Amino acid sequence: MSLTFRRSLCKLHGYCSQNGLLKNLAPVAVTRRHERNYTAVDNAYKGMPPPAMYGGRHTVTLIPGDGIGPELMIHIKDIFRHTGVPVDFEEVNLSNDPNSDDIDDVITAVKRNGIALKGNVETVLDDRAPGKTKNVKLRTELDLFANVLQCVSLPGVKTRHQGIDIVIIRENTEGEYTSLEHESVRGVVESLKIITAERSNRIAKYAFEYAVKHGRKKVTAIHKANIMKLGDGLFLKCCREMAKNYPEIEFGDMIIDNCSMQMVSRPQQFDVMVMPNLYGNIVSNIGAGLVGGPGVVPGKNIGSDYAVFEAATRNTGKSITGKNIANPTAMLLASTLMLEHLNLPQQAKTIKDAVLKTMIEDRIHTPDLGGQASTTDVVHNILQEIRGNGFL
Repeated sequence: MSLTFRRSLCKLHGYCSQNGLLKNLAPVAVTRRHERNYTAVDNAYKGMPPPAMYGGRHTVTLIPGDGIGPELMIHIKDIFRHTGVPVDFEEVNLSNDPNSDDIDDVITAVKRNGIALKGNVETVLDDRAPGKTKNVKLRTELDLFANVLQCVSLPGVKTRHQGIDIVIIRENTEGEYTSLEHESVRGVVESLKIITAERSNRIAKYAFEYAVKHGRKKVTAIHKANIMKLGDGLFLKCCREMAKNYPEIEFGDMIIDNCSMQMVSRPQQFDVMVMPNLYGNIVSNIGAGLVGGPGVVPGKNIGSDYAVFEAATRNTGKSITGKNIANPTAMLLASTLMLEHLNLPQQAKTIKDAVLKTMIEDRIHTPDLGGQASTTDVVHNILQEIRGNGFL
């Protein structure tokens, strides 16, 4: 056994120990009795907001990130101020800049406030710096196990398909993103994909609970169990067992390669989709592309104790930074999801309605949607719509 392989085994043991998985290495069939024990999922699904602080105001960790993130966050703060949203931001600087805040300090800030609004942090391709990226470490350290986005066709946005309404639920903490890699001999790299019964059951339960609460009819598990018979086979088995607890919800499964083809040819067949980490990354980007691109789809990362809201595709938009043409819709809609999580439905509805009216009825579109409007044009119109509701 090579030294590098022994080191990876030690890392794997440390990963399992750190995440409480050593006690639960064998697959566990899910019965109603087991299903009722998922308190972490129950807490996450209830989405209980952190308590209001200081005179009924919430404190939210703001992570502008890289690329277009900082400029979009300025607009969000402006819209919140004019709408009278009772939120104060604690801003932290997490980016690919060597002088940015330490990731551990950022995680502490999110733990302190319980909630964050986040731009994407650029990941530089560098094989000399293995291990978890800042984005991945934030999600795993906070145990944000469910990444959720809804891809919906928007009137007025020209796309190849219409009538799309898909919820994509991605397991957010394991799979290929555990960063357990080693070079066993020169030119041969082994990368470990971790799938556990505990976390597969957890995300499966979340998907079915989401379907029940939101009146959805079907859950489809996405996998590659025909090739990865143990890893993806375990994930699929957990989903199938969990489905037995929800007879009112239709259940199906689909191999990831066929799923990708079906998404671009007949996406209307999908309702709620649940999948491991890497497939979720791919399918999320396909889904966003189907309904208008990365500028229109928001996302959220949910755990039992913390929540982080961001644009769905986690795109930094580096190529359009500073050009005043970034579409602010996805980040603004992510902020409304955050307000709903904070039990501020009226403010969330006011901003969301103004954003959608600007895009759908007023048809003020940035270049990514085929328009000529600037970011400032879009935000100005949103503020005008908010003014029409008596907030300015």
